Amino acid sequence: MLAKCRSRSICTVHFERPLAFAPTNSAAHCKPRTDHDAPRNGGAKAVSSPDSESTRSSDSRFDSSRAFCSDALKGSAKFRLLREGKQVHALVVKSGLCSFLSLQNQVLDVYLKCGQCCDARTLFDEIPRKNVVTWNTLICDAAARGADTELFSDLICYFRRMLTESVNPDFLTFNGLLRACIESDDIRLGRQLHCFVAKYGLGVNCFVSNGLISLYGKCGRVEEARQVFDDVAYRDLAVWNTMLSCYAWTFSAEEAFGFFNLMRLAGVKGDEFTFSSLLSCCATSGQWRLVEQIHGLMIRLSFDADNIVASALVDACGKNGWIDDAQKAFDMMPSKNVVSWTTIIVGYGRVADGTMAMKLLRAMIQKDFHPDELTLASVLSSCSNTTSSPEIIQVHAHTIKSGFESFLSVLNSLINAYSGCGHMDGASKCFSSVDEPDLVTWSTIIRGYGFNGLAKEATENFEKMLSCGIQPDKIAFLGVISACAHAGMVSKGLHYFDLMINTYWLVPDVEQYASLIDLAARAGLLDEAYDLLTKLPELHAEMLGAYIGACKVYGNEKLAHEAAEMLLSIEPNETVNYNLTSNIYASEGKWTEVARIRKKMRDRCDDKVAGCSWIHMSDHIQAFVSSDKSHPQAFEIYALLGMLLRQLKEDSDSQFCC
Repeated sequence: MLAKCRSRSICTVHFERPLAFAPTNSAAHCKPRTDHDAPRNGGAKAVSSPDSESTRSSDSRFDSSRAFCSDALKGSAKFRLLREGKQVHALVVKSGLCSFLSLQNQVLDVYLKCGQCCDARTLFDEIPRKNVVTWNTLICDAAARGADTELFSDLICYFRRMLTESVNPDFLTFNGLLRACIESDDIRLGRQLHCFVAKYGLGVNCFVSNGLISLYGKCGRVEEARQVFDDVAYRDLAVWNTMLSCYAWTFSAEEAFGFFNLMRLAGVKGDEFTFSSLLSCCATSGQWRLVEQIHGLMIRLSFDADNIVASALVDACGKNGWIDDAQKAFDMMPSKNVVSWTTIIVGYGRVADGTMAMKLLRAMIQKDFHPDELTLASVLSSCSNTTSSPEIIQVHAHTIKSGFESFLSVLNSLINAYSGCGHMDGASKCFSSVDEPDLVTWSTIIRGYGFNGLAKEATENFEKMLSCGIQPDKIAFLGVISACAHAGMVSKGLHYFDLMINTYWLVPDVEQYASLIDLAARAGLLDEAYDLLTKLPELHAEMLGAYIGACKVYGNEKLAHEAAEMLLSIEPNETVNYNLTSNIYASEGKWTEVARIRKKMRDRCDDKVAGCSWIHMSDHIQAFVSSDKSHPQAFEIYALLGMLLRQLKEDSDSQFCC
């Protein structure tokens, strides 16, 4: 990017024969030009040679070699051609051009773009006099390559050296440093850089202001981002979009639409990124009317044909559970790409429709779109909510065929999918194939063992994780405590709960407390669990539901009634709570109380969602509920069921007569 900003670039570089490589300390062998001949650039002195450049410029061959090397280095940096870049570096040394600071900066750019941090650091340190372009090349390239770069952690040290050497930073310097702060989520350092921006008078620069807004927004400081936005004198579309995206990241739909109205009043029409951000704000908000309004505006401004905006519309509908509307929006797209296919598949995964997700995956492959790791992980996540083990095996086979079996996200999804359908052998094999399991991998296999009642294996894997030096989080502790609760391992479960609080200093959430109460209640420690319930600052339905279930098992009617009343007071509009309370009274034969609870449920709740049974046959899941006649083969099913009942009755009567 830096090379593109400074001068023109070339498309390709061809060499008729390999050139000799430069020696390791090539820059050190070149004699620097004297300081009094050096041109000034941002207050810094460039490198110069004893001979003046005016003498050398008379030599046209010398100038052409310099121009060729400059263009060749630009091409090598742009296309990440390390071998060719080294050859040009050798030519620079051989031709005596290494005294030109502009060429040294371009060589540095090549090594950084190609990921050769050690060579770049050596070359940078050997440049005796650096200008602002030299520093920007190092800072911006290292920040662009991300936190995995060796130089990334030293960026601030280089910035301090830059100030020490009296080189004034410009807007590109701060853009690179702010990008590094966003990558490392370091708001404290970002605020310090904000002070430097104000000191050097660069706050009015659109590029720097855009970086500051993005930094504050991605760190959750939306109000501070808005303050920076309000201070910008000239606001281009990128600044407006960045501020709008800050509201999208925090799902602040009301503020986002108010800002969008302000944007339109200012005469800014917006682009595809504007509408994508607005649709992202509507995700999980359930505000269908706002989505409809955005959709109408998209059609009016002809943005509905844009893949980015249309995919955002599908995503907004899918995240809110409007999967039929998401499918309609997907079908209306004039052209589809991998992102749009993945978005609709993710939508079906969220509503646990593994059959439809698999159908779309097959259609995607048939239309010659190649699913990426996100697509495969989404399909596997949707399959984990069903009992469709054959579908998981098919996706697993495609994963191996496509070469994605080494992706950790896909392997984690495979472990979760196999665990969800009870296929722990498959989950264990996938886990064994991971070379270096991370915290998510360990947590997934621990949860899988606990979910399938294999508490011993769950605790063993938790101990192995600790021995590998991986620090557990609350999710990992939730998996192992839940496994202990289901197996009645009270002492083990209490040990892990104490370990979480006193050793790893983790504050328990609702899920951890619910597992602890379930652990104590399943072991018959109902009074102790009730004391814990009453001492908690806030009660949740998950805790009370687990406690009521244990009270029913141990026949403690008094505590069950008290917990049931507490449950109804917390969530008075949930049907499942009334069903649970009604079943408690029904088991005791208190039909008057059952009628009272049922009447209260009808008055306060919507229709009851009936429980269902299902069976997987011929790539389809057949679901059944009590007295249901909506199945397309309901007549044949009931006829066969009647025949079986008659046969059973006849067999029972014949045995009775004998």
